[in-house]
Amino acid sequence: MADPLYRVELTASFLERLDAIEAFMVEAQASFAFDDLLAELRATAIPNFRRFPRIGRRYLANPPQSAEALALLTAMPAGAPHALREYLHGDYLLLYLVEDASPKTEATVVLLTIRHNRQLSFDFARLWPSVPATHD
Repeated sequence: MADPLYRVELTASFLERLDAIEAFMVEAQASFAFDDLLAELRATAIPNFRRFPRIGRRYLANPPQSAEALALLTAMPAGAPHALREYLHGDYLLLYLVEDASPKTEATVVLLTIRHNRQLSFDFARLWPSVPATHD
């Protein structure tokens, strides 16, 4: 008998990050890449999470070092940090939570956030107005 499939949920935060990725891609004149991302999520990532919920590595395998991230982890419900996982899908990093079935709930993968690896950049001119903007 096959293992039961996990349900996959997308949080509001995940959907907000998708909106940010779309805006980033449109600004970079690469909106086709956003369409490709949505197709890959539907055709590959979500079906994989349904069948193999622990496909990603444990988030705490490399615990965060910043005080802010550590504070967020300690504010989570008991056991939740150990259920966090991260999955690298092409150019995207997904953070998700695995909730196994219980008598009251079904087995669920909760997609928490997604980030494109090139979205992370420093805007020094905005952070420090006295620094002139540079163009490469």
